[in-house]
Amino acid sequence: MTWLRALREVVRSGLTIEEARLEPLLALRTAVGVALVIGPALWLASPAYAASAALGAYSAGAATFQRTWRPRKVIALGAGVGLALGTFLGYLAAGRLATFLPLLAVWAFAAGMAWAVGSTAGIVAATTVGSMLVTVTLPTSIGQALEHAGIIALGGVAQALLILLFPIRRWGAHRDALADALAAVADYARRLRHDPTAPFDPEPLMTARDAAAVTPSQARTRPSVLHGPRGLAERIRPVVAALADPGVGAPPEGPGRDRARELLDAAAEVLDAAARSIRRGTPAEVSPGSTDALCVDEEHEVLEGPARQAAERLVELLGEALEIARCGTPGRTPAPPVPEDAQVLVRPTMFRLVPVVVRAVRRELRRDSPVFRHAVRLAAVATLGYLIAARLPVGHGYWVPITSVMVMRPDFHQTYARAVARLAGTLAGVALATGMVRALGPDAQVFGLLAVVSAGLSFMLNRTGYAYSQCFTAAYVVFLLGMGGQAWEQTVPERVVLTLLGGALAMLAYVVFPAWETPRLPGRLADWLAAEGRYAAAVLRSYAEPTREQHADLRRALLASREARAAWQEAYDRARQEPVRPRGLTSREAEEAQEAIKGFDRAAMLMESHVPRADSRPVPEAQRFAEAMEADTAQAAVDVREHRNPDWARLEEALHAWEGAAAGDGSPVVRRGAELQKRALEDLATAVSRTPLERDVGSAREEQRVRAAAAAEGDGSGPAHRGG
Repeated sequence: MTWLRALREVVRSGLTIEEARLEPLLALRTAVGVALVIGPALWLASPAYAASAALGAYSAGAATFQRTWRPRKVIALGAGVGLALGTFLGYLAAGRLATFLPLLAVWAFAAGMAWAVGSTAGIVAATTVGSMLVTVTLPTSIGQALEHAGIIALGGVAQALLILLFPIRRWGAHRDALADALAAVADYARRLRHDPTAPFDPEPLMTARDAAAVTPSQARTRPSVLHGPRGLAERIRPVVAALADPGVGAPPEGPGRDRARELLDAAAEVLDAAARSIRRGTPAEVSPGSTDALCVDEEHEVLEGPARQAAERLVELLGEALEIARCGTPGRTPAPPVPEDAQVLVRPTMFRLVPVVVRAVRRELRRDSPVFRHAVRLAAVATLGYLIAARLPVGHGYWVPITSVMVMRPDFHQTYARAVARLAGTLAGVALATGMVRALGPDAQVFGLLAVVSAGLSFMLNRTGYAYSQCFTAAYVVFLLGMGGQAWEQTVPERVVLTLLGGALAMLAYVVFPAWETPRLPGRLADWLAAEGRYAAAVLRSYAEPTREQHADLRRALLASREARAAWQEAYDRARQEPVRPRGLTSREAEEAQEAIKGFDRAAMLMESHVPRADSRPVPEAQRFAEAMEADTAQAAVDVREHRNPDWARLEEALHAWEGAAAGDGSPVVRRGAELQKRALEDLATAVSRTPLERDVGSAREEQRVRAAAAAEGDGSGPAHRGG
């Protein structure tokens, strides 16, 4: 992608209104938390203390809107404590650049490394850098610094108390994650009615698994409905795929295909009903027609062989989903049966999280890590921005480093999109608030009330787009400055200029020290291929030796393959938005390789749907094919990473030997699945294999193709843009 096209996408993304469900009650509760600390601080102390209280309450409240499965009150308390600590340490080092700049650099670097833990930790840590930059200008003594730090922490405590006293839709995010997983499988079943080989994105199932991990205290209060349906969705997904597939399931045409469509339609309705029941906590109705369709007539059933086995298994699983849909009230919802060997997903407590965080940060302490490079950029930009601000002949120069710190992200697209969105939102918010300040005149109480209203609107629009939330955030800051007696003529125009300068500094930092994903695509693809090879081998071993241990290994391999797929997808999506020349894999090759591995994964999923029980007859031929599969995919991963052509000699030999013994193996599904896997791997080799001449001219051809596509898009003759 060229720079011009990348910048157009950045502007479009930064100003896009995202479809999100508004949560006015949550926004109201958080705004009340801001009001509870601003009002008493204005009455009992001064506008300066009220500003500190507002900073703590607002930042802690904003932290609770981040995507996390931990209790919101813990997030609010953690944000308040971090803000208070950053404020106090910043004051102790303030006054001399020789002490403050090293502290700022170290603190910003640590905030950048917090992304190793997750996006929530990274965003909350960035706000503590902002508090350090702002509040060092407020206290005049250590005693006052402690007071301001305490008031900031009090803002976090106020938000935590409100969450404790007025819980709104407790376990709501966990319910939504589980309901989304069931709804995703329902949508998959509907798509399979028309496209028997439709793809499935496992991200909703991965999110539901992440939400299912709870701390010991959460486990004691978790609703029973959140215990079992996730495993139900996991088990239904491969069964509906096996039923719809014309190779191992229902025939392509005729009564069998009509019956399969009927079952898939009934499965979609039942799963949607179960999702509504879990999301709302109320029973959901299922039409009598769908219930009747789930009755398998032993004498008149038109499906035969593996297709009939899949239908019977699907009916059995949907029976559990019907119980969930019909008994959706919190007190009556039964927990679906859980396998005896299933383990509860345990999330570490805050104290036990420390070694986990240390290990995560240690893994990212390498020069090629995007998180490490982000931390270095953050530290450099924060210190450089502070130095630039100190030299400018304006007040409130700290807005330069604050803007840079708050818009920077570990990847190119988000950093640039947030810089554009912050500038646009700041301009709109400043214009709106400035007009109101001029019309109302100086009145601390009125400005405090307007600041609370602006905070509430910012919280409510938090998930609809950064620009729109930032508009009211800018208005909130203007009202706080007006509450403190700052003249708008001296603050508002300066803040616009400083915001523009800070955004430009953040964007320039990514150009100087980037962390492009495009060169890493071959490595990500290789990791995904190796993980999928281990998953496919685990499925085959479950046929060769059907034991509980093999089934447990299969589950671990499946989860590892999903993580590798998610890592590839994230890298691929980022690379498609980067203005970087392809290296190692062109866009076309990456897309074709992705489709080939998805086909390979789908074949393994079809075989997984018919994995025999522990007491079933083993398929010895599958063991040899599993060993060849794991060996060849592991070597192919090395070949892809080093830009060599993959080779499937072991697989061809094992499949040829299997053909000689196929007459009596009694495993048509696994045999057909092995053929599909071999075909998918051949497609992968075709996608990534190139001659020496092609390796030399591949990048040039890709660059020409990108330029042609950009030109076609410019004159309106290009194809519609498709997502990754």
